[in-house]
Amino acid sequence: MIHIAINGSAGRMGQTLAKLINDAPRLQLSAQLDTHNIGTLPDALKNAQVIIDFSVPEATIALCQAAADAGVALVIGTTGISAEQEKIIHAAAKKIPVVYSGNYSLGVNVLATLVERAAASLPPELFDIEIFESHHKHKVDAPSGTAMMLGRAAAEARGKKLDDIITPARHGHTGARSEGSIGFSVARGGDVAGDHTVYFYGLQERLELTHRATDRAIFARGALHAARWVTDKPAGLYTMRDVLGLT
Repeated sequence: MIHIAINGSAGRMGQTLAKLINDAPRLQLSAQLDTHNIGTLPDALKNAQVIIDFSVPEATIALCQAAADAGVALVIGTTGISAEQEKIIHAAAKKIPVVYSGNYSLGVNVLATLVERAAASLPPELFDIEIFESHHKHKVDAPSGTAMMLGRAAAEARGKKLDDIITPARHGHTGARSEGSIGFSVARGGDVAGDHTVYFYGLQERLELTHRATDRAIFARGALHAARWVTDKPAGLYTMRDVLGLT
């Protein structure tokens, strides 16, 4: 039996996780936490082997220290985390196993591998990369964590840092695109669970790699898959590519 705590339990992902855990064999929901009871972390983690976190960056950072002190594995699905806040996640991963991913869909993580291979094979002087993502109207950050993950996969495959070649949005008189840049565009509306397409624009040809999510439950299932995987791993920072054996 694996004992799992949820941080962000009042949110839609937290509620989905709780239902899946309660319905699953060999999984036990040991604690449910949210911003109103984040101060009770030490007590809540006493019986947990792993905590799954889909919350807000501030709560995630508070959780990292508590989980490290308690020796509890951590699966982080929170998006919108800054580079400075990521340093705290890296520090926690020196003491406990941490899975940190911009998306827990199994299909999206396979997509990231395909994007990496395509970007490495299609030279920037011949193929431009653009990333489009669409989500429901309640999503508060943009581009999505998944879009950024795909962008990093493409940039690193070409030997670049995404921050150095990113074009996050276009408006007005922008001029011609610079060679090797990676552009992002965003749509928000309705109840879209998550659509992502990476375009490789060449001359007389175009490659499109797409993933469409029709239910947010896929992210919860992926997070539970990561939770099962990480419980017996040594301290370190892992991604879903590690979980799926794609590295």
